[in-house]
Amino acid sequence: MDFLDEPLPGVGTYEDFNTIDWVREKSKDRDRHREIASQSKESTWALMKSISDAFSGWLLMLFVGLMSGALAGGIDISAHWMTDLKEGVCLSAFWFNHEHCCWNSNENTFQERDKCPKWKSWAELIIGSNDGPFAYIMNYVMYVCWALLFSFLAVSLVRAFAPYACGSGIPEIKTILSGFIIRGYLGKWTLMIKTITLVLAVSSGLSLGKEGPLVHVACCCGNILCHLFTKYRKNEAKRREVLSAAAAVGVSVAFGAPIGGVLFSLEEVSYYFPLKTLWRSFFAALVAAFTLRSINPFGNSRLVLFYVEFHSPWHLTTRLGHYPVLEVLVVTAVTAVLAFPNSYTRMSTSELISELFNDCGLLDSSQLCNYANVSDIERGSNALPDRPASHDVYTAMWQLALALVFKMLITVVTFGMKVPSGLFIPSMAVGAIAGRLLGVGMEQLAYYHHDWVLFRGWCSPGADCITPGLYAMVGAAACLGGVTRMTVSLVVIMFELTGGLEYIVPLMAATMTSKWVADALGREGIYEAHIRLNGYPFLEPKEEFSHKTLAMDVMRPRRSDPPLSVITQDGMSVEEVETLITDTSYSGFPVVVSHESQRLVGFVLRRDLVISIENARQRQDGVVSTSQIFFTEYTPPQLPSSPSPLKLRGILDLSPFTVTDHTAMDIVVDIFRKLGLRQCLVTHNGRLLGIITKKDILKHMAQIANRDPDSILFN
Repeated sequence: MDFLDEPLPGVGTYEDFNTIDWVREKSKDRDRHREIASQSKESTWALMKSISDAFSGWLLMLFVGLMSGALAGGIDISAHWMTDLKEGVCLSAFWFNHEHCCWNSNENTFQERDKCPKWKSWAELIIGSNDGPFAYIMNYVMYVCWALLFSFLAVSLVRAFAPYACGSGIPEIKTILSGFIIRGYLGKWTLMIKTITLVLAVSSGLSLGKEGPLVHVACCCGNILCHLFTKYRKNEAKRREVLSAAAAVGVSVAFGAPIGGVLFSLEEVSYYFPLKTLWRSFFAALVAAFTLRSINPFGNSRLVLFYVEFHSPWHLTTRLGHYPVLEVLVVTAVTAVLAFPNSYTRMSTSELISELFNDCGLLDSSQLCNYANVSDIERGSNALPDRPASHDVYTAMWQLALALVFKMLITVVTFGMKVPSGLFIPSMAVGAIAGRLLGVGMEQLAYYHHDWVLFRGWCSPGADCITPGLYAMVGAAACLGGVTRMTVSLVVIMFELTGGLEYIVPLMAATMTSKWVADALGREGIYEAHIRLNGYPFLEPKEEFSHKTLAMDVMRPRRSDPPLSVITQDGMSVEEVETLITDTSYSGFPVVVSHESQRLVGFVLRRDLVISIENARQRQDGVVSTSQIFFTEYTPPQLPSSPSPLKLRGILDLSPFTVTDHTAMDIVVDIFRKLGLRQCLVTHNGRLLGIITKKDILKHMAQIANRDPDSILFN
């Protein structure tokens, strides 16, 4: 009796912190598809099931886009309200943020457009006045207290209910998309806690963004919705196609950049990205962007907060890490205390970037735009020529310089704490500040020295030669590119984010230059560095393997090791196989003809063996410890007194990947990357010599790079 004629629950699945077998998963899906196609010719009902199966992927993408867009809209609205709550409250409707509160007010003036009777600061509410040192101190204290409360709630919820909700999530998602299993990382609790704590963490004023965590949120949505469809629920490789599309959705709702999101998933996070995943990613990103637009979280009928229009032509680890709650509270307190006195650090980072990207016009009341001689400009035009900086602009420059130093230092400490924390927006803020400072400096040089060789010929007196906001936009792209090493997707995200389609060429130049400079200092981007620091088993596709080693140099067993643990295709009892499983911790075993010949038959996974033997003991009569296990197609005749044999050919992989002992390791590494292998068997003239696992390759590469090979977390 072959009890494996019916599928067993658990067979073909993977344990936590294990790598999936891409080849087996693809084979399973191919067999399933062939069966559905053959059955569709037999009846109308089977044909309808076939059509439903083909359409299920698009339906799933629709659900992922709708759910992610709705969550992102809720996060944006909540974060804006809670950020403003640190400074005051709206009396007419407490759930309105500052801007919404003053929208319908007829009592505020153009000069003081941000002030209206309906919006009260905490000092006005508590002591009845917003003027004087005591009011300033009261607002200061309330700002710090609200920040501490928000961050304490965020870190407490993460610690108590969903430890996987901390951080950006992108390094782990890259690892999961490469085939690694981290159970619970994309689960319901993680989604719920990450959504809530992301709002709290952003509102606390910490130097972090919500854009990276939104990729994690979207992937959680994709993973949860996969359980509605059998072909995605039961196949890990198919599920990762959905997660690749979900990563694109995350960037789409984070930046309002659907095309950039697709390119981000393709360039930065995905390991396996077939053409149909490209189409479905585009569809899901489009649905998510449309959903976000319908919610209109920014109240300006646009998808993003940073939309600008330029019309000018463009010629360290601390001990606090062991105490996550204390670490978060200390960093929040330091951030709030230092941020409040400077208006550019007190405002939210998204607001700051919007201010820095702004192209100053006649109607702008920002301190950055308060130039001298504005009254001399002809009325009726919002285009302003270069003009001398006033005292207000110089003051703003000093404040921005201090903000630059503060943001650089505090972001290094903040990223990686036990709260949801993205790096996109803080990196863009640092680059935008540096760009704006440089832009204003160039503007003043052009105004006072328009006869210099640098400006002569294209910058005449009274002309609009330099646009400081454009420098900020290019600086933001350059800084983010240097941190993440993004290129094509970053340029597309930036022009979708700002509407600056005319400036693709300077954005491309800045992005490539930042990548070259960053690569000269170190080849790893921030996400690759975090993957390595966390010890995840990730084979970086961008990393070159240039060492002249052979498969025999990396395979196990080595010369000093005990012989390879194998199972023979016949002749081993249940007890012997169970002893082998108990005495070793390997994920699988090669099956050979016999110990003498070592001719390879196939490969069997440890998990499948354990589940199959346990089920056979329960379901098949006469299976005992002395029963023989056969992996052959036909069971040889047994003596009448012999216990019932156990036939397990159904769980045997009859086509394991093999290489010869003289295969160059650069080719072996390439095979592992492109096929997503978890192990490869090494043979010599058809005789089994050893095995190379993903772990062995990663340890070998770590040794070559003079890193600790035992730092890799891999089961």
